[in-house]
Amino acid sequence: MSIYLRNAVHVDWRTLKFRRGHIRVESGDHGGLHFIDDIPLVKDLKDEDRILDCRGKLVTRAFACGHHHAYSALARGMPPPERPPEDFQQKLQYVWWKLDRALDPELVLMSALATALECARNGVTFVIDHHSSPNAVEGSLDTIAGAFAEVGIGVLPCLELSDRDGDPVREKGLAETGNRLAAGKPCLVGLHASFTVGDGLLRQAVQLASKYLSGLHVHAAEDRIDQETTFARYGCRVVERLQEAGVLEFSRTILVHGLHLDKGERAILKDSPAWLAENMESNLNNRVGVFSGEGLGDRVMLGTDGMHGDMLQSARAAYLNGIGSEKIGPAAAYHRLRRVHDYLQENGFAGDDENNLVVLDYPSPTPVDKENFLGHFFYGLGSRHVDSVIARGKLIVENKKVLTVNEEEVLALTRAAAARLWLKMA
Repeated sequence: MSIYLRNAVHVDWRTLKFRRGHIRVESGDHGGLHFIDDIPLVKDLKDEDRILDCRGKLVTRAFACGHHHAYSALARGMPPPERPPEDFQQKLQYVWWKLDRALDPELVLMSALATALECARNGVTFVIDHHSSPNAVEGSLDTIAGAFAEVGIGVLPCLELSDRDGDPVREKGLAETGNRLAAGKPCLVGLHASFTVGDGLLRQAVQLASKYLSGLHVHAAEDRIDQETTFARYGCRVVERLQEAGVLEFSRTILVHGLHLDKGERAILKDSPAWLAENMESNLNNRVGVFSGEGLGDRVMLGTDGMHGDMLQSARAAYLNGIGSEKIGPAAAYHRLRRVHDYLQENGFAGDDENNLVVLDYPSPTPVDKENFLGHFFYGLGSRHVDSVIARGKLIVENKKVLTVNEEEVLALTRAAAARLWLKMA
């Protein structure tokens, strides 16, 4: 199966070089794209082949999300907690830990479908997800992966392990993660944060990652409480503790947030093979601080932390806020957006290759070229310009319509599920 893009203006995702012409896109996990001189005649096409007219449109690599929480998809618009949270700890207790405990298998499925659908519409074709459903652990990772696959989006899931819900939930989480890894399915070993993870669980999580050559996906220093509690209990700072436990030895490890790190912790991370996922909008929303990549090195990528599935919006927030917090430039912000592709490729995860593309219908009032593309990217382009999306060489969105699932039916189901979830949380 091939998709032919006629009269495309291709923007190389690394060099930003513009190239005009026809493109053939191959299907499959490792399919590529090829510039061709002529589009085949209709009579020469195979039954599954498609031709898209891309005249006047930009074609570039689709986007990927370095950290998401699909389980939060049904929270949008829900009633506020009876008692307004006064700090980050209370926000976890009154909102997110209350929500994740209310999730059942059907709500896990609906949350994943809603997330995958939104990502597809925004040109996001791969998601690194961090899941939590303490009362619906068994089978949750396969449910999430199946929902994303149904929409056509790639996913690298993990299950958030923590001691906060007691021994039985922790053991179920370890078993769920181990079963998926043992089956050879893509998966990371997820942890909530140092202040909810005891030494025993931390040791077991590292052993699991080591056994299956995986990595850990863990919140780190999102709020000062993580540093304060870790130091009070263990006599060291968060990154020091994770380093001592072996978390940072894996190139597949992702630390998330990393706001409240001192100079020494930043140096430790820079010298390790681990990655860090920035989530600027979530940090601002939670009033925990503003991210700065100073001293962290080049293994920084962008996520949304479950707020939405729009990486164009995430990149703009990282750039505009980063101007003040670390004097970041547009090229560096764009580089962070694209680093998730490098993480996935370098660590051998399939499904995010050159045949993941987004077609942007961007009728700019000013000229667009290589020299000013980043100006357009951060000050003009938005998800409203996503016209068509190709994932693994398969057309999943065309003319702003999702092709893989019935969007109206899915949204009707997710709205009903959200209403049920909110009642459970009341």
